[in-house]
Amino acid sequence: MIGFTEGEVLAWLTPLLWPFLRTLALFSTLPVLGTRTVPLRVRVALSAFIALAAQASLPPAGAAATSTPLDSPLAFMLVVQQLFVGLTLGFSVRVVFAAIEFAGEVIGLQMGLNFAGFFDPATATQATASGRFLGTMTAWLFIVGGGHLLVIAALVQSFEAFPADGRPLAFLQAVQPYRWGAEIFSLGLWIALPLIAMLLTVNLVLGVISRVASQINVFSVGFPITLGVGLLGLLLTLPALQNPLQQAIGAMLARFGA
Repeated sequence: MIGFTEGEVLAWLTPLLWPFLRTLALFSTLPVLGTRTVPLRVRVALSAFIALAAQASLPPAGAAATSTPLDSPLAFMLVVQQLFVGLTLGFSVRVVFAAIEFAGEVIGLQMGLNFAGFFDPATATQATASGRFLGTMTAWLFIVGGGHLLVIAALVQSFEAFPADGRPLAFLQAVQPYRWGAEIFSLGLWIALPLIAMLLTVNLVLGVISRVASQINVFSVGFPITLGVGLLGLLLTLPALQNPLQQAIGAMLARFGA
């Protein structure tokens, strides 16, 4: 008769349980793969597959992660820690996406396109044409450039930087995700600054023209000129979008030991 003890069951189950919970929390907040368009079954299946495939690369789990009963308070803290690490890792990538979409909002404001707002069913928020366009291009570059693979690599390496020890507050104190809000504005303005300078120059030229030739209706002429220059500048900016995207994602994932 085959028999096994509770300790053996825990030794078999916990090496898969903690990576699975951390990966599932990651896919709950990760852009592209964590949106409403991806079914929950797909995210659960991907989390289980990654947790199983990453077993050879994960460091050995400590005694607290392998021998703790699942109905104990320490097991609850371990679950909380895995959820915090996974959610924060996905949130770090979402901060980069939000920064680029913020750059699109600023550019659209200077171009006069912010009145063309619409409801985005993927994020359940109000979006503008320029912000949504840059967000879509960022999602495309994220997948084509292998950003999802970098995130999975950072997830595996996060078990070395933040092992499963049941200390979620220590993780939050080390990473400090509450300070990442400034990254949205700094990175967004950094990306939008060339187009802002270009459109500001166009507005200054239009202001000079209105003073020199007062018979020209600047309001009827300025909008198509500003819109055309903005679209041209946006077209010229797109080839250079990959470098700041990779640098920003690399800087955010470096906080997790990647």
